[in-house]
Amino acid sequence: MTTGTTKSPARPAAGDPASATGLDEAAVEAFAEKVFGDMVGAHTVFMAAIGDRLGLFRDLAEQGPATSAGLAARTGLAERYVREWALGMTAAGYLERDAASGAFSMPAHHVPVLAEEAGPAFAGSAFFDYSTNYGDGYGRLLEAFATGEGLPQDAFPAAQTAIDRFTAPWFVHGLVQQWLPGMPEIEAALRTGGSLCDVGCGQGHAVVRLAQAFPEATFVGYDVYPPAVEAARRRAREAGVEDRVRFEVADATTGLPGRFDVVTVFDVLHDSRDPGAILRAIHAAVVPGGYVVAVDIDVSDDPAENVGPGAAMVYGLSLEYCLPVSLHDGGAGLGTAGLPYGLLTELATAAGFGEVRRMEIDDPLNTLYVLRPSGR
Repeated sequence: MTTGTTKSPARPAAGDPASATGLDEAAVEAFAEKVFGDMVGAHTVFMAAIGDRLGLFRDLAEQGPATSAGLAARTGLAERYVREWALGMTAAGYLERDAASGAFSMPAHHVPVLAEEAGPAFAGSAFFDYSTNYGDGYGRLLEAFATGEGLPQDAFPAAQTAIDRFTAPWFVHGLVQQWLPGMPEIEAALRTGGSLCDVGCGQGHAVVRLAQAFPEATFVGYDVYPPAVEAARRRAREAGVEDRVRFEVADATTGLPGRFDVVTVFDVLHDSRDPGAILRAIHAAVVPGGYVVAVDIDVSDDPAENVGPGAAMVYGLSLEYCLPVSLHDGGAGLGTAGLPYGLLTELATAAGFGEVRRMEIDDPLNTLYVLRPSGR
């Protein structure tokens, strides 16, 4: 096998079904080549996830080139496995190898993508860490196809950290710098000592970032998953904002304790068991004149328009986590691509909201909405 020239066995031989049935052999070969490319991509993602999870990319970015022996020594890993990984990443074009010294290195323009945690170009969370959670739950997913049942959040313990890493760039680079400036009334409420509640707060990244940006305001985050709440409390302590931030375990489908000037719900509604109930609880929790900020996946109401690589990724992420979780305990089962603007408007209107305003943001995955209750 020669690196860089390996091809899939795509072209049907004479007498093969493609020839016998009059199929377009070139079309068959083209699709087989696509499948082969997808398979190569899958293997590359899993190898890259090893580098992400074990800190190999980060080590090369921070400490520079190394042979497989040197990289293994620096990271405390086994040289033979490190060598195979580094050669694989070189074959895939992620790393470079110096032929004379045998040292592996990371090109400078690869560093933001592979090694800058929460950076705007970082791929480790979304493409590597999150995607390879398939391996942990693949057997359960196959069973769910037969039973139709969902799975609880605690069936995906690794996914919680993956989701936190996946969404971190939104909150580090988008929330305060790009999203809120388009909503000056909400910025004003927070700058003048307002209160904010984040529903489905996860590990607290959004709340802590907001607390750092708006020291006059107070914040609370609610999540149904206790380990996430504990992680959020640690994050608040480490950031030094615990005097104005609290995190509590609460199921928003049964109501939210307290009233707030602003309620946020980031990337939560589509994978919740009862999004309508959450919207009703949020409606009841917003003070007169208050605002709701919702972020969800940018998809079309027409499934025929949800095609292409980005849409394929969204459906894959959905099967991996969002759909099983949203089907749990007889849930709605919307899934990652299941809450387009039309359905959100329908659910929000039924919950008592009179306005669902779609905001323009520079984001390839998300849509930002501002909701206002009727008559307020």
